[in-house]
Amino acid sequence: MTDQFSTAYRLTVCHSLYTYGVKRLSLVIIALSLLASCGGGIVPTETQEPDPVVVDVPIAYIKRDLNIEGSGEVRQLFAPEQFLPGAVLVIKPRANASAEEVDISSTAFAEIVDDEGNPLPYDIKDLDSDYSGTKLIFAMRAPEQDGMDEEPTWNIWEYDTVTEILRRVIESDLVAERGQDTGPTYLADGRIVFSSTRQRGNQARLLDEGKPQYSGLEESRNNAASVLHLMDEDGSNIRQISFNQSHDFDPVVLPSGKILFSRWDQVNGSKGINLYKMNADGSDLEILYGRHSHDSVDGIGDFQYAATSITPDSRILAAINGFTVDRFSTDYVAIDTDNFIDNETPVASMASLTGPAQERALFDNIDLVGDISPGGYIAALYPLWDGSGRILFSWDQCRLLAPLPENAAPETERTIAPCNDENIADPGFTRAPSLYGLWMFSPATDATESTQLPLNVASEETVITEIVALESRPFPANPSTTVDSQETTLIEDKYGVLHIRSVYDIDGQDSSPSGLVNMANPLAVSPSQRPARFLRIVKSVSIPDDDTLDFSNRIFGRSQGQLFREILGYTPIQPDGSVKVAIPSGVPFAVSIVDANGKRISARHNNWLQLVPGEQKTCIGCHASNSTAPHGRTDAQPVSINTGALSTGVPFPNTNPDLFADAGETMAETYARVVGLPRLTADIIFEDVWADPDIQAPAESFTYAYADIGLSSDELPVTDACLREWTSICRAVINYPDHIEPIIQRSRVQEAIADEEPIDNTCVVCHSPMDANGEIRVPEGQLDLRPDQDVNRIDYSTSYVELMFNDNEQEVIEGSLIDRRVLVFDGNGDPVFEVDEEGELILDGEDNPIQVTRLVGISSSMRTNGARNSNRFFSVFEQGGTHAGILSPAEMRLIAEWLDIGGQYYNNPFDAPQD
Repeated sequence: MTDQFSTAYRLTVCHSLYTYGVKRLSLVIIALSLLASCGGGIVPTETQEPDPVVVDVPIAYIKRDLNIEGSGEVRQLFAPEQFLPGAVLVIKPRANASAEEVDISSTAFAEIVDDEGNPLPYDIKDLDSDYSGTKLIFAMRAPEQDGMDEEPTWNIWEYDTVTEILRRVIESDLVAERGQDTGPTYLADGRIVFSSTRQRGNQARLLDEGKPQYSGLEESRNNAASVLHLMDEDGSNIRQISFNQSHDFDPVVLPSGKILFSRWDQVNGSKGINLYKMNADGSDLEILYGRHSHDSVDGIGDFQYAATSITPDSRILAAINGFTVDRFSTDYVAIDTDNFIDNETPVASMASLTGPAQERALFDNIDLVGDISPGGYIAALYPLWDGSGRILFSWDQCRLLAPLPENAAPETERTIAPCNDENIADPGFTRAPSLYGLWMFSPATDATESTQLPLNVASEETVITEIVALESRPFPANPSTTVDSQETTLIEDKYGVLHIRSVYDIDGQDSSPSGLVNMANPLAVSPSQRPARFLRIVKSVSIPDDDTLDFSNRIFGRSQGQLFREILGYTPIQPDGSVKVAIPSGVPFAVSIVDANGKRISARHNNWLQLVPGEQKTCIGCHASNSTAPHGRTDAQPVSINTGALSTGVPFPNTNPDLFADAGETMAETYARVVGLPRLTADIIFEDVWADPDIQAPAESFTYAYADIGLSSDELPVTDACLREWTSICRAVINYPDHIEPIIQRSRVQEAIADEEPIDNTCVVCHSPMDANGEIRVPEGQLDLRPDQDVNRIDYSTSYVELMFNDNEQEVIEGSLIDRRVLVFDGNGDPVFEVDEEGELILDGEDNPIQVTRLVGISSSMRTNGARNSNRFFSVFEQGGTHAGILSPAEMRLIAEWLDIGGQYYNNPFDAPQD
């Protein structure tokens, strides 16, 4: 660890401050107050005078007036557009307590006043400076005014300290108000990356889909998702570069030129806010740190990473706190991401390290769990880049309110007391109001001990929430890319390339049933023996807000866990488990591994991937859902188990000689080079291209095609145009009423053989509560598959409810179909009788005890967690089953993929009935 964050400095801070305070009389009270946070001493009054020592660097900070209604609330991580009026951006020409504050933001809204002519409060956040130290960039939101048709939005603003010009970066009111723009920072070339709800790329794709343009909600469906965008320094050329379905925010630029940002991973439930990185054009997206580190400080289970910055030694500082906090109580950690992907998980090349990867940035005794934090709280932190190791920080030192003495007068005020161990342990002492001040920490040198100087007079009425120094710092590298500019066709058609070296590579371990070498050898393992046959690419669907579409949550169906999903297509998995395929760019997608029947055999992929046009992305393999092994980060993962072809110019062992390999190539790379790069297909198509016809006969080809289902075009989940040509804007959209119900209800009358009567296999012939003569009966298999509205769950058809929900057995009694009840016996086989509250037997009209009965439950035939978990349904249609041959392979495939993506009632909310 570097000097400014070393444990030694943190441990010596209390003593050195006391020594420094004795040398400077004006610091005695301050020094003693810090001693209080270290376990003893005197707490100062609010009339203290700060030290006049000059530190020759201008600083800027955001100060909030806590007397303004709403300003004292704490920003919530899940709501980037949250408006907390009462902020002001000020500059001090020197980081010195006596230097005057200059308000540089209020002129923007000076003419917006209340009825008495007083300026209305506005909001500011996400402060940053450029690399020359002459410009500030930040997000600012105008005040709210009575009578406004729409509330103002967050905009990006810039202040030039040389020209003293304050400007909104996007000049046009119309363009500026199209989204909530926050979290700006500069790239090395002057462009600006920021987070925004405008979702430009997503909205353009919505038009391609024939939907209205709107900003999709994040996956908990409370706020519009705010994701990363890029624009030129004049506010032009705005484009979306990240495609998460929840928030991507707080971007900063790493020395490498890559963008570091916080991402809320919320696929199928929140996985926390983790640190990600990518190139400025959106290529090479990967996790950097934090997925398995959310309980790494003070046992906080929802511990998140946000408000990051870069230290002079290239480490990352991150603010830590829970999703929901009701007071200003934050701390910072310094993280070693070079050697770790999680707090106790090193990158694979540094496997001998044990961690921790992160340490407290300043004080070890900050407590984010208890009501009292001996070390206080740090609201903002900024390391200087002048080589001094100094740190600016906004600090709320620990103070307590002493209990009132007995018989104290009613008007007696509680006095401030120190945060020593004795007082903290006494329940009579409570936490005093926050007193955030601005401080400068200077580490020890050979000649001096570490010191801490106040840079303003702290007040309970204000809090400093962000701070930067206006100083020059090294420019990061220019933005890089993983886009192959030679791939002009892919770029024009808006495709990127995904290459998986082997789906059998699970966290660096070979999971294939016969070993990867044998899997790649057609003589050793036949296609029918390979478990992984196809890769399915699944896309999320942007969720509209109530103003765009008022729909009921019930349209999700049995489960809302997967929200809405669409299928972008399929591609074969090669014998060695490798895949190389072109995938539409600018789309949040996930992958699933499916078997020869089109059923998912892998866990659902719980992270959104993305590609940009022409990008070439490679990953080694897959990841076990319960594993903490490094995954998803190229420089952290183990070496791929698939070493590829052993030599150049010869085929893989016992394979088609036309598919000659280059050394190190996977089979997918060889196929793409020799035959051509595959693109996704709507249909599941298998052709045995690897068998050497001089050695063995190729395996039989097969296709599961939507067109083979035999339904009308409006009953298929793809458009006519996409059936003819599957392009980058095509996808399968499966709604149960539109695409699954027609399969359940279609007529299935077999032609008569000789003199025999034709056989009617239409589902409702047997699976309905009334026979051909109109007599009440128990539906075959206790399964009612009528398309009618269900009597209990009126939003769904009876068939959907019977297939997807648990139910009770029924029986016919006296001409009525009722739930079946059976007698209850105890563990000894003796009958269990009904008793009253006193434990006395309840008797019937003939004074006989009444035996307890219970309903007989039936598990659902289908499960929302996938086709392979819905065996009660599929088994009867397979070879040897009672319904074998009734459903075609194409129909079975459609039902299987629908279940694999969640078994939703609707996957296009615009197709569903509106409230």
